[in-house]
Amino acid sequence: MITFELNGKPVTAEDPPDTPLLWVIRDTFKLKGSKFGCGAGLCGACTMHVDGQSSRTCVLPLSSVEGKSVKTIEGISDGERLHPVQEAWVNHSVPQCGYCQSGQVMTAVALLDANPSPSPQEVESALSGNLCRCGCYPRIKAAVLSAADALKATETAS
Repeated sequence: MITFELNGKPVTAEDPPDTPLLWVIRDTFKLKGSKFGCGAGLCGACTMHVDGQSSRTCVLPLSSVEGKSVKTIEGISDGERLHPVQEAWVNHSVPQCGYCQSGQVMTAVALLDANPSPSPQEVESALSGNLCRCGCYPRIKAAVLSAADALKATETAS
């Protein structure tokens, strides 16, 4: 049994310890927002946060999250209120097919947590490992930069 925190709540998984975390989250905990893309940790569709760091969960064994905090796309909003990155995604009409979106959003949230004022080049670099089949990269970059501005405005207003 592996115990960890999932979106702020303690959970225990009885899956084999070498099961990829993505499958535990999707099949055991029924959170379907994170997607399976390549199975080799290369496309980013499966990105979640483990202790605040972007992690490719299709290659991450369940045993590696014992005692850690895991956050999925379902865990970044504040109740009914979208995360500023999600709001920017909508405002910039980013999604087309939508398959990569949860991984893109999770990578962007981790970037802005670590670097609240990224340059356009830093955004490109941080998201370079997340593939978008539809080629929405310019809108993705604009959305991340817009979210950074929104987060700064929120902090200034506080």
